[in-house]
Amino acid sequence: MNQKELLKGNIAIAKAAVKCGCSCYFGYPITPQSEIGEYLSAAMQERELGYVCAESEIGAINMAIGASSTGAKVLVSSSSCAISLMQEALSYAASDELPIVLVNVMRAGPGQGYIYPSQGDYNQTTVGGGNGDYKIISLAPSNVQECIEMTYKCFYLSQKYRNPVILLLDGLLGQMAESVELAENTYPEIDNSSWVLSGAHNRPSREIHSLEPNQDKLNRHILDLNNKYKKIEEEVTDWEEYMCEDAEYIITAFGSLSRHGKAVCKYFREKGLKFGLFRPKTLYPFPYKRLNELSKNLKGIIDIEMNLGQMLKDIRLAVLSNTKISFVGKPVGDWLKRDELIYAIENVIKEDYASIH
Repeated sequence: MNQKELLKGNIAIAKAAVKCGCSCYFGYPITPQSEIGEYLSAAMQERELGYVCAESEIGAINMAIGASSTGAKVLVSSSSCAISLMQEALSYAASDELPIVLVNVMRAGPGQGYIYPSQGDYNQTTVGGGNGDYKIISLAPSNVQECIEMTYKCFYLSQKYRNPVILLLDGLLGQMAESVELAENTYPEIDNSSWVLSGAHNRPSREIHSLEPNQDKLNRHILDLNNKYKKIEEEVTDWEEYMCEDAEYIITAFGSLSRHGKAVCKYFREKGLKFGLFRPKTLYPFPYKRLNELSKNLKGIIDIEMNLGQMLKDIRLAVLSNTKISFVGKPVGDWLKRDELIYAIENVIKEDYASIH
């Protein structure tokens, strides 16, 4: 058994990246994720691996494209408004089918925003700001241990499906320290020798490009990408259920806010109301099918987010007209506390709540 360590989320991600074979890091300092680059500035050079503190976020993500095309295991980290600058390159990486792991430790926005806790990048992550028909796999940890486990998984998924993968966490989780176990990475290595640009020695030359002037070839390429995304949706979709077996109400939440959601469920259970929590671990692909199944016998769903309801659209698409959907959230500032959530949810379900008093 590995010895437990007290690690910040940012440092846990950086250590996990090294442990699972990251060979190149590109980044640019921005709070609240700067410790990732700070830690790797020493760790990567000690191991004679690639480390570049780029001149800009745009420079960092485009360097990642170049390194990934040669078969390197690439990590990029940044935050919110800086991720916005990378959207064009992410579209290129998806079209080029390049495995890049991008860590987004969210800060408040829109615009330049500030370092307050927020979950305002859900839409940016799951819908994207680049052009064309493409998808980016997105994972959302709820604690520091999951930051480690999902970092391993991000590298594996990016290599397996030749697709960018985003690890999305808020600034609170990036800066919060918890006792964790830095276990070994158990995911298998993916053989990428069939496509990487490694020098045409005794074989035909290869090329990786996004520009395709032939309409038929471009159409086939986009359809092939879409077929890959369907496969990803079948194989990768993941979620957590907490006390949902007999629930009459379900709280939906992602990331670290789901922890408060569990505390709220316990509170209402003690009051005689059957509450459960549903947390998507993958934001894309979103677990539409399972949430739809759970929603059929509910009195209601309460979606909680530290934004103005960005995941709410996916909740509605999953639930359709099966049950009532309510929302509790705020965009930025103090993290939504347990008692705040309880008070807001009591108002949502006041008829049922009144019946047990």
